[in-house]
Amino acid sequence: MKNIIGRKKEIEELERLYNADNAEFVAVYGRRRVGKTYLIKEVFKDRFAFWHTGLSPYDHDKKFLLRDQLQTFFYSLQDYGLEGEPSPKSWLEAFRLLEKLLAKKDDGSRQVVFIDELPWMDTARSRFIPAFEHFWNGWASKRDNIMLVVCGSATSWMEDNLINNKGGLYNRLNREMKLHPFTLAECEAYFRSKEMMMSRYDVAQTYMVFGGIPHYLSLFEKGYSTAQNIDKLLFDKNAKLKNEFDRLFGSLFKNADEHKKVIRLLAERRSGYTRKEILEQTGIKDGGGASDILKGLMESDFIKCYYPFGERRTEHYRLTDHFCATYLHFLDGKDRPDSQFWQKNNVSPRLNSWRGFAFEELCFAHINQVKQKLGIGSVTTTESSWIVDSSDQKQQIDMLIDRADNVVNLCEIKFYAKPFAINGKYETELRERVQTLVDNVPQKKSVHLTLIAAYGLKQNEYSNLVQSVVTLDDLFA
Repeated sequence: MKNIIGRKKEIEELERLYNADNAEFVAVYGRRRVGKTYLIKEVFKDRFAFWHTGLSPYDHDKKFLLRDQLQTFFYSLQDYGLEGEPSPKSWLEAFRLLEKLLAKKDDGSRQVVFIDELPWMDTARSRFIPAFEHFWNGWASKRDNIMLVVCGSATSWMEDNLINNKGGLYNRLNREMKLHPFTLAECEAYFRSKEMMMSRYDVAQTYMVFGGIPHYLSLFEKGYSTAQNIDKLLFDKNAKLKNEFDRLFGSLFKNADEHKKVIRLLAERRSGYTRKEILEQTGIKDGGGASDILKGLMESDFIKCYYPFGERRTEHYRLTDHFCATYLHFLDGKDRPDSQFWQKNNVSPRLNSWRGFAFEELCFAHINQVKQKLGIGSVTTTESSWIVDSSDQKQQIDMLIDRADNVVNLCEIKFYAKPFAINGKYETELRERVQTLVDNVPQKKSVHLTLIAAYGLKQNEYSNLVQSVVTLDDLFA
């Protein structure tokens, strides 16, 4: 097995299940490009009794999708040794052929059956789910040496049809694993494994553009700078990720246009929107369809639902996917920029402003590391941004950590290439923000001013106002 970055718990669990003495059914899911297939491939190597990948519905003629799904499944059966059988006309027939193949190959050892992108196979009016249920309940679950592993990027489908199934697959899964994007530390380890020399400042910038998505990181080329790689992947005439946004949503959601409407709206405001605002501004009708769209985006790790500080009744939704945020900010609906856009604007006010916003989202994604540095890893907390909009002032606080130990950390977040220095004017602004928060929290709570800055805080006559400092190195913990 290659030295897989991260995923240690998942690897150990997959090996444990492989060595068990009974039938096992495992579902691995998570955002597209997060490394699900790679994980399964590297763990089991040449131990597969059968492997099939569903046919992507993106750019595929829906009229022929069921036929083509069945045909490609038949091809996979033939690749693994099926002979003398006609092509299946239904999923019941297809899974019956899989049973025949596995029975023929059975020598008593563990048989790993891997079906990748399972949701793609469930096309309209295909009756895929009943056939899949029958395969597991009626045959595979009775054979102690079968290990069925399924993967899917359509997270909402996986949860509705497998994990939370109320029908024939109810409580049938032995284990579900949701893979999350890499952390900063895992991104750094990945680049080191490829012998790509990158400073933590550049690893952070890479994360702010692409998130911790392994597939995007794998496209970086050794010998090029971070700016060069970003240009090659996003801004070049033949950029590898030029069509990624549309492909991403088209392969995950049947009504992808509605999902993209929500994503585009949330990209306009860092603090996000309420459900009511989303429906009003996108024109999506209220009801189950709207709920499914928001649920699907949340379960696929594109957006997050939260309650702003001081509000416990109205849910807000905000965009959390770094790649989508980058694409929508620089490319969506715009004339394609210069092929060397990032290199030419690397130190421009435009990119510096964007980095400030993107670094805030990076800090939210690494809230566990922030809490660890503050010594409150085991303290229950809620995190949010906070906008104070009154008749005489409007203030935005980057991050508030509301703690169960009666402290609220008011976090100022700065992405500078050197220690951040507080001047007299900014010190006055900070004191006003602290006082505003003191006026809005229960009297039993204390307010601590925290600075999250790439290279920490420069000591001067104003720095004592800050109670604690979190640096970029701390976020790599």
